[in-house]
Amino acid sequence: MKSIFQRSQSQAQAAATVSAGIFVTLLSAVANAQTGEGQDTLGAPLGAAGTGPKRVLVIVPRVSVSETLTDNVRLSPTARQSELVTEIAPGVRIVADGARIKGYFDYALNGRLYLQNSSGTSIQNALTTFGTVEAIEKWAFLDFSGSISQQAISALGARSINSASINSNQTESASYRLSPYLRGRVGNAADYEARYSIATNRSQTALASDVTTKDGTLKLNGRGASARLGWTLDAARQNVVYGNARPNESDKLAVGLTYAVTPNLNVSGTAGVEANNYTTFDKQNFATSGLGFNWVLSSATKLAASFENRSFGRSHNLSFEHRTPRTVWRFSDAQDVTATPSDPASASLGSTYDLFFSQFANLEPDLIKRAALVTNFLQVNGINPVGNVNGSFLTSALSLQRRQDLAFSLLGVRDTVTFILSRTATSRVDTVTGAVDDLSNSNLIRQNGLSVNYSHRLTPDTALSVLASTQQSSDSLGLQDNTTNSVNLTVSTRVGPKSTAILGARRVTSDSRTSPYTESAITGTLNVQF
Repeated sequence: MKSIFQRSQSQAQAAATVSAGIFVTLLSAVANAQTGEGQDTLGAPLGAAGTGPKRVLVIVPRVSVSETLTDNVRLSPTARQSELVTEIAPGVRIVADGARIKGYFDYALNGRLYLQNSSGTSIQNALTTFGTVEAIEKWAFLDFSGSISQQAISALGARSINSASINSNQTESASYRLSPYLRGRVGNAADYEARYSIATNRSQTALASDVTTKDGTLKLNGRGASARLGWTLDAARQNVVYGNARPNESDKLAVGLTYAVTPNLNVSGTAGVEANNYTTFDKQNFATSGLGFNWVLSSATKLAASFENRSFGRSHNLSFEHRTPRTVWRFSDAQDVTATPSDPASASLGSTYDLFFSQFANLEPDLIKRAALVTNFLQVNGINPVGNVNGSFLTSALSLQRRQDLAFSLLGVRDTVTFILSRTATSRVDTVTGAVDDLSNSNLIRQNGLSVNYSHRLTPDTALSVLASTQQSSDSLGLQDNTTNSVNLTVSTRVGPKSTAILGARRVTSDSRTSPYTESAITGTLNVQF
């Protein structure tokens, strides 16, 4: 047990060091940017009303203590083992809102003890961070994002509803992305953006390959003789390196025209050439073409679509969003090549979080302030911010993924309802590689999921929440499938000015040809902020 604990502790400390390093420059710059009265910036919400100076830095330390009593800690169909799991998770949330630096950082270190000795002591990391640094005013910028979370190794294996379960199909995965770029104007001819990005994805399993993606892009946008007519020039180079598979390279050059049909409706068309080795050992050239439009019907209703013919077939991106004072409706349908389904290019706190992030757009247009606002709202109402109905899985080669999401939220006086429906289809693009993962034996993995969350405010300080979800995964051969259904009931209440207690119960049933199981559990959690 001691060796397991030491190894987990070493891994956790390494991840924590890397995570903190991403944010340390941001914090130092914010602190240096403050003078005089602006130095006292800890503790108050961003943008809080009052006569004092604007709060540009908020640091909220916290600790969470949880107890979980489960009747099947190993998620086994036969060798069921009851367990009492104690978890202690210190963490910190930092929000920076300086004039030239904006960032969000949330990190927790979760230490776990199994009192019946079903497993050794373990440590897990949880991180979400994103932000932008304006290094040189209105010209040089740096975007960054990162995440550490528990990921399923295989889409067809056992799914864990709670990270306290002992599951060989689950591993810790860390993703980071840094993207410096320059933005400006070339005389009166065009606007430009030159960007370089490096993204990494690392997991604590030998069953999936680590991957590093490097991208370089140059974009030019100009106006033609007519004020409504514009032109674009896009050049891109990408290099994807896998730890256990061959690298992939891609070069792309495209020119395009845009036309403003109305002030709120733009249409566009592109043509170009692409060279890649997605399906061959050496690069080959392919012609590309595309069409798209962007229609802003109002400040609350947006519709956009793009379609492009590529070397592997057609890629597309369709999105629709409509907001009312009490509701948000969102639909998206996208298909494109991805280095890993757990894409590190974008950081998110979860599907439900994203839904309310859109809901509060009119209330708080500033992205960083809105992040803190949404986090506090979900905590008060006992709503799980994740809400993901189709968890990603790890791949070891380039994949083609189509993802469709339909989401709805209703915000009442005391009731809140969220509905999330998701479908994904993932296939192998690089058919030359010898990489081993779910797509080695099946050329298509399908995942369908549905999540419904109802929250009711019993009192100003107490909320009742019910989350019901179902996830289904299957392969193209029909040899493996997995359907996991769960119901989670929680009651959360404030027990102090900065303390919240949560009592929950869950029931999980997983129907699978290889790893079926059922589990019932009772949980209790105390969250304290400082």
